[in-house]
This record gives sequence, C-alpha cells and structure tokens, in this order.
Amino acid sequence: MATTDNAAEARQKTLRVAGPAGEIAVLVQGDPAGASVFMTHSILSSSMMWDDEAALLAARGYRVIRADARGHGESQPPAGPCTMDALAADTIAVLDALGIERVHYVGLSLGGMSGFGLGIRHARRLSSLCLCDARADTPPELQPAWAERIAIAREQGTAGLADATIERWFGRPFEDAHPDVARRFRQQAAATSDAGFIGCAQAIQGLDYLADVGGITVPTTLLVGANDGPLPDAMRHLQSLIRGAELEVIPDAGHLPNIDQPAAFHGALLRHFDRVRTGP
Repeated sequence: MATTDNAAEARQKTLRVAGPAGEIAVLVQGDPAGASVFMTHSILSSSMMWDDEAALLAARGYRVIRADARGHGESQPPAGPCTMDALAADTIAVLDALGIERVHYVGLSLGGMSGFGLGIRHARRLSSLCLCDARADTPPELQPAWAERIAIAREQGTAGLADATIERWFGRPFEDAHPDVARRFRQQAAATSDAGFIGCAQAIQGLDYLADVGGITVPTTLLVGANDGPLPDAMRHLQSLIRGAELEVIPDAGHLPNIDQPAAFHGALLRHFDRVRTGP
C-alpha cells in the first residue's frame, strides 16, 4: 500500500510504496484523471532530475509519477545486488500500489535501461516508451569501467564518484557556465547510498536486453544527446531493431540532455506525446 506524507503539497504528493526489496519514494503531481506518465532517472541521481519535465507534462493535463531508484533519493537501499529486471519490477510495484493499469514511460540512462525490460516483459502495462541516453546491453569493453566505479564506491563511498560523474555528464564548460546546476547534481550523486549505487551498477553490468528489443511493440521514441559518447550510434542501432521507433538526437547535449539543452529536449519530449496521445 502507498501512504501519503502530511507535508505533500496540493499539486505534488510524496508517497512511500512497499517495493519488492524495500520502500520506494514516489512523487505524484498533475491531474488525477489525466493519462499517467512514469519517469525514472539516471544512476547517482534522483527524481529531482525530472522536476522541470514533470511540471511541463502536469501543466498539459498528465498525471506524472516519479520514482527514486533503489538506494537513490529517498528510496530504501537494497540489501544486495539487483538486476535490471528487478528495477523494472519496482516500477510495476509502484503502478500496482497506485492502482494504475498503464503508463507512458520516460526513462533516462539507468531508467532507460530498465525501460527496455519493461517493454520486453511488461508491455501490457505500457502506453508508450520514451527512452533517453540508454543502451540495451553492456558489452565486455564497458565492464572494466563499471568494475572500477564499484570499487571506488566500496572504498570511498559515492562521494568519490561525484566529481568525475558530473564532469562526464556535462563537461567542464557547462559546469563553469552553470555552477549551481553542477553543484546540485554533484550533491545528489554524493548523497546516493553506497549500496544503492553498487546494486544498480551491478544491474548495469548484467544488462542484456539487446537480443530481445525487437519484441517491443509499444510506440517508442529514443532520445539521445549528440555529445553522449557512443550512445548516439548505439541508439541508432536500437532504432533499427524496434519496429516503428523514432529517434531524435539532441544537438550540443551530453548524457542529461534535459538539463544541458532543456528547450530542445522538451520539444522532442512533447513531439513524442503528440505522436502517441491517441493511444490508451
């Protein structure tokens, strides 16, 4: 069951949902009668990365649900390793607790990765997918980087990952031009529980949906920052595998295009909803 915090604002409610591996923190805002949108975030972040997008969609009549991943934001840390299927199951647990049958799903990075799992395993719970800056597999050449980050988290805590993560996401020029934004995300990364990061990083290490994404049948849009390393090419390949998928590459954007190029990202996001709004 979900319980509501007394401090919740009239237009935004904070909930605590019992998930498969612990309590999940959830934010809900917008028209309770509107079509539901579920938003999930990157590793070492939280629901706060979707603040502007949640307000944007709520203003257009959607009911927006945001959940903090295990051990991120206000959600309970996991007791051990987790899988991408388990993270997808957390989303289903929130939908069940709120009595929501189907949602439009928006996920970025870690949230996009688990979104592929939802599309493959839980299609009947989805009206559409909008997956951002995410791949559907973790090939061998990427495994050492995640092993190194897990080792740092075990030795130094997530604070030891914060600076390098923010520079990788945004680049030094963005950090210098927007110090308040960079500081906010750096603080959130450092505040992520060690167990939350390690568990979700292990899920990324085990990511293996690529062979199955061709089975995704719900309307799908893929968004990616043009400057996000190898991900534009990876998402072009994913577009070729998912029937009817649309791809938009956000110019001059990195790993979090909604933050460093919000106007372009919001335009692409709204085009997705214009495309799928005739659906359930």
